[in-house]
Amino acid sequence: MTRGRRWYAAALAVALLVTGCTDDDGRFRAGAADVGDPYVPGAGNGGYDVAHYALKVRYDPTSDQLSGEATVTATATSGLSRFHLDLAGLTVDRVRVDGAPAKYRRDGNELVVTPAHGLPAGKRFTVEVAYGGVPRPLPGGELGDGGFQATGDGAIALGQPESASTWFPVNDHPSDKATYDVEITVPEGLAALGNGVPKGQDSQGGWTTWRWAEGSPMASYLTTLVIGNYRVSTGTHAGKPLVTAVAAELPADGPAAASLARTGEIADFLAGHFGPYPFDAYGGIAVADQRIRYALETQTRPVYGPGFFAGNRPNTEVVAHELAHQWFGDSVSLARWSDIWLNEGFATYAEWLWNEHDGGRSVARAFADRYAVIDWTKPTVDPGRAAMFGDAVYQRGALAVHALRRAVGDETFFRILRGWLAERRDGTATTADFVGYAERVAGRPLRPLFDAWLVGATAPALP
Repeated sequence: MTRGRRWYAAALAVALLVTGCTDDDGRFRAGAADVGDPYVPGAGNGGYDVAHYALKVRYDPTSDQLSGEATVTATATSGLSRFHLDLAGLTVDRVRVDGAPAKYRRDGNELVVTPAHGLPAGKRFTVEVAYGGVPRPLPGGELGDGGFQATGDGAIALGQPESASTWFPVNDHPSDKATYDVEITVPEGLAALGNGVPKGQDSQGGWTTWRWAEGSPMASYLTTLVIGNYRVSTGTHAGKPLVTAVAAELPADGPAAASLARTGEIADFLAGHFGPYPFDAYGGIAVADQRIRYALETQTRPVYGPGFFAGNRPNTEVVAHELAHQWFGDSVSLARWSDIWLNEGFATYAEWLWNEHDGGRSVARAFADRYAVIDWTKPTVDPGRAAMFGDAVYQRGALAVHALRRAVGDETFFRILRGWLAERRDGTATTADFVGYAERVAGRPLRPLFDAWLVGATAPALP
């Protein structure tokens, strides 16, 4: 079986896994404990689709204690006798389904919920979970530990491909996106930053509650929680709130602050190529914790590790990369992790576009330089989890994007990008979906080109 055919076979396998497991009676089944994505075994769950998370979280940095109340609104996609939520490490105090007490048990990083009555397919239901404890990250990720990590002045919840389950119960896979309302209560004087539109803050009894709302569907790994001493700047851009924050440990006039200050400008440049900015807020957060050795496209408010601003000059390329993800990865998300190049290849290409615009190396030069040195034996599609953040995904992926541009011409290329993002907005997609769309717009077969540039084992001929 060729790699191209595997794109379709994998989608069929996932569809068979996510609906449910063993039959408990004639009408209801136990929802699957795993979405069936081999890159994240055990993550995600089957049998339901989440529409909304309402989270109320309280965190005390002095004791490292977190307490939370989560209300999950979902629809059963099959008749459910019980279902799973991903929740790592924390203690559950009670669970209610549609207001009635539900039985529950822990199975590793799974919370298994048995409602008082079965949930018929198509039923909309709510799950209320009260929980707490000392949160811990998930160890051993390719980017380092993923999830909730205590810092000297607060905490950071961040990570890819898994993070969210360390601080709230969740269907932890990008194939199930949802909207969010989050309240974060922290000791007065600390900032508590999240995704989306700021909904205000208030203080009482030495504590401050910060409120955030993300009204566009968001993949769970794109959620973030950043607590600590930050210089927070709140303004507007293009009529939408723009919130940036820089750790107090970083210089007020340093490269991190200077780079984030260009967020609106860079987003506007990308919108000129990709179509309207897809969300209701802009922003970015520069952290000082050296354990964060990466930047992540957390929706509406990317988080940047300190290493990107270690020099004396601003680094706007990383800002362009993470802002490009707001279109490629956040608005249009992955159906499965083996297609991560759909995020990273296009974001890397956006770096090339921005760099050329900002007076740096041309896109043609970037393409030629990378073409000369890339290892063509390593595939871009389905690279394996250990290589999901490697050059084959980022750089070879960007090479494939530019090869498409050269093959179809600028007018058709940017029409493909804008149309793809508009058609798939707020949804998920696979490589096969993108190839099919590009062929439809271009009016010609493109699978041979994509096979050569994404999975072929030798350097492809230049289009």
